[in-house]
Amino acid sequence: MTGARPALSRSLRLMGLAITLGAASLLASAPASARGPDGIADIAEKVIDAVVNISTSQTVEAKGGGDRGAMPQLPPGSPFEEFFDDFFKNRRGGGPKGGDKNSDMQPRKTNSLGSGFIVDTSGVVVTNNHVIADADEINVIMNDGTKIKAELVGVDKKTDIAVLKFKPVKPLIAVKFGDSDKLRLGEWVIAIGNPFSLGGSVTAGIVSARNRDISQGPYDNYIQTDASINRGNSGGPLFNLDGDVVGVNTLIISPTGGSIGLGFAVPSKTVAGVVDQLRQFGELRRGWLGVRIQQVTDEIAESLSIKPARGALVAGVDDKGPAKPAGIEPGDVVVKFDGKDVKDPKDLSRVVADTAVGKEVDVVIIRKGNEETRKVTLGRLEDTDKAQQATAKAKEEPAEKPVTQKALGLDLATLSKDLRTKYKIKESVKGVVVTGVDGTSDAAEKRLSAGDVIVEVAQEAVSNAADIKKRVDQLKKDGKKSVLLLVANGDGELRFVALSVQ
Repeated sequence: MTGARPALSRSLRLMGLAITLGAASLLASAPASARGPDGIADIAEKVIDAVVNISTSQTVEAKGGGDRGAMPQLPPGSPFEEFFDDFFKNRRGGGPKGGDKNSDMQPRKTNSLGSGFIVDTSGVVVTNNHVIADADEINVIMNDGTKIKAELVGVDKKTDIAVLKFKPVKPLIAVKFGDSDKLRLGEWVIAIGNPFSLGGSVTAGIVSARNRDISQGPYDNYIQTDASINRGNSGGPLFNLDGDVVGVNTLIISPTGGSIGLGFAVPSKTVAGVVDQLRQFGELRRGWLGVRIQQVTDEIAESLSIKPARGALVAGVDDKGPAKPAGIEPGDVVVKFDGKDVKDPKDLSRVVADTAVGKEVDVVIIRKGNEETRKVTLGRLEDTDKAQQATAKAKEEPAEKPVTQKALGLDLATLSKDLRTKYKIKESVKGVVVTGVDGTSDAAEKRLSAGDVIVEVAQEAVSNAADIKKRVDQLKKDGKKSVLLLVANGDGELRFVALSVQ
């Protein structure tokens, strides 16, 4: 019996070796794409000279206490601690080695570094607006270290894109924009930039998501990638495996300031249009529909007989905007614009902004359950205009008030001169004023508050509290789960709110 054990042990060892060799052969035969594409080095070599560093300087007023307050907070023992300590304390004259304490109160120059890329061999560079914002001087640093002063062509703050121009001292290599709409989840991409001011660096990863809205602006449509993007990468290009620019690396989400695999790039389809306009006009000329819009929630969709919930609900129409003469009204739901489907308000904001000023387009709306098409000639959106997205604003609850009627968790009263004065409601606003809200009601959760004015109930105008009670009771009898209210604030700005009638 004992003599069998070594033989069994040898058999097991041989079996284990066979399994190991088998696994190794499987790994050896695995396709290269499973370990990452082999062409990254070739692509990087081809485009690296088109990627530049952007150096800016700005004169700022010094504040009491020296420069130490501006120093990044780094963990003890960080490899960058010594670098930043030397930069802030010695190079800028702060700290014990700075000498004269009064020098802390003198204006000083601050420097920053970002990234960019050449899109035209005449010396046209694309970067982020936040890289060059408020700069007194901008320089482009080529891959070989050549430093050339650049001029600002134009910026678009809403997409965080800037275009620069410089005079080349030798022939340049330029890159072209690819089609970001063709990107697929899991597709390999390459980021090149200037992380932590270390110089040109190449990282690779995949497309983690598309069409990301992270509440940075009205036209959020980011590409999310896990390719390492860090401070200083801003403005650098995101390449596909054809060597075309599919995005501009703009920001990261990180608790540490370093890459944790959550990087975001503005898609090339957006950037290309912005760059063309900045080069042509020095500014953005976006289309303007002249409406305030909001999300079509499931409750609002049920109230408007829209299945499934989709589109952008028109909460208000600008009297001087293009939508007014086209017959678009509050309560309409835009589901298609210029042949493109509108799934939500962001879709409408983006497609309108990307459409040429003065173009006549077909706008498909749903009104009282029926689809209609309106022709609209777009105007131009001015930067000073209010954002198109309607938002509900909570107001401070006033003291005790007279109550005429109760409905939907609301205390309601017919508008009078005294109530207009009390709640600062303009004469142009018509309807029934809210004088109180039950804190446990659906109305409170939807941020209705005293001073709001109910203009319509189920898309019919109301003038007194009894009208509202009557309409709500009828909706209950009809088996409706919710009622759609058109609500105005004291200035007359409108929004739709769906409240449960159960």
